[in-house]
Amino acid sequence: MEQEEQHLLRKVAWRLVPLIMTCFVVAYFDRVNISFAKLQMQSELGLSDAAYGLGASMFFIGYLLFEIPSNLILVRVGARRWIARIMVTWGTASAAMMFVHTEAMFYVLRFLLGVLEAGFVPGVMYFFMQWFPAKQRGRINSFFFGASALSGILGGPLAGGIMKYLNGIHGLSGWQWLFLLEGIPSVILGIVVLCVLDDRIEDAKWLKLSEKTMLSDLLRREHKVHSSHSFKDALRNPITYMLSLIYLGLCAGIYGIFFWMPQLVRTAGNADPLEIGIITMLPYFAALIGIVLIGRSSDRTGERRWHLVGCVLAGLLGYVVCATFGDNTVLLVIGLSIATTGLISSFALFWVYPPRVLTGVAAAGGIALINSIGQLGGVFAPYMVGRVKDLTGSASMGLYAIAAVCGVAALLIAWGLPRDIHFIESKETSDAS
Repeated sequence: MEQEEQHLLRKVAWRLVPLIMTCFVVAYFDRVNISFAKLQMQSELGLSDAAYGLGASMFFIGYLLFEIPSNLILVRVGARRWIARIMVTWGTASAAMMFVHTEAMFYVLRFLLGVLEAGFVPGVMYFFMQWFPAKQRGRINSFFFGASALSGILGGPLAGGIMKYLNGIHGLSGWQWLFLLEGIPSVILGIVVLCVLDDRIEDAKWLKLSEKTMLSDLLRREHKVHSSHSFKDALRNPITYMLSLIYLGLCAGIYGIFFWMPQLVRTAGNADPLEIGIITMLPYFAALIGIVLIGRSSDRTGERRWHLVGCVLAGLLGYVVCATFGDNTVLLVIGLSIATTGLISSFALFWVYPPRVLTGVAAAGGIALINSIGQLGGVFAPYMVGRVKDLTGSASMGLYAIAAVCGVAALLIAWGLPRDIHFIESKETSDAS
């Protein structure tokens, strides 16, 4: 029976995960291409580093305000329709960034992009809960969040090439072409999602009746372990808020990298946009390898806490290296690689936790609440680094501050969560058998 279940889960994964990963790759193109556009648009629009940091942060303000409503709507209308809507509208808003010509317009469109993308990541986490048991989600999440590393590998050279070779074509700057060309795929993929995904197991025409029954029974046995079903349960559960604080630290760490990596590489003495794009591939390539190996190790051993703590401490170490050796390209890339690998891997491990204590509407609303509070890290980290850079001429103190935030997150993971939450999966596995 176990062999049949594994075969079925592989079949489901091959059907769903590649498409969702592709969507996430494109999502990160649209979310962080501003870090490359900055290399040209900042001087053309006369933006200070603090103004750029604030604009990057405005995305997360819109995101966190509409996160919970978005995910509650997703439960009502279905993940397929809502994820498709998110992608079509965020792709349109991302392409519209090419028309920015004032600081105010920059802020407004970044805010709107956050509003329209709100709900995507927690929506996908909720969708995975409907299709995969907990013992598989560490690996599934690793593939999903590995897409952010893949977007860095592909997106860096792509962005650098677009900005270098299309700059001035038809009277448009390279950064304008960047927003246009990276917004269109989101719209196309949104239509593909609508046509390909299924909300429920019973709707999947690509599964046999016996496979639908087996998968439904597998998930039903697992859900008996949980007790939280309504959004009020999520609000009353103190673990929800502890997870939110931890996630805030993770978001501060990862978005500090995403929004400032090209600028840090440039400051180290690399001016050509394509060269910068190629250099930024290296940390993401390291992260792509690391996230698969770490996720596989965590799933194999069933241990989550110390895997997650180690990943967050790697983020801390990487930031310290970047802040200390910011003028040395080789050491900077090593620091970025350590931080990027640790922090992207930590996202995959972290998102195994919320579904363990929240199910049903509590899962949809609770996951959205955790993600919303966590996005505050994306609000302050980019702006803080930009502000510090304006005041001191160096981003080092801002990077040290983010390293400290990572340290606090590691302490909360190690000692702020109930010990049994780290091992619920093993109980579920034994119960199911």
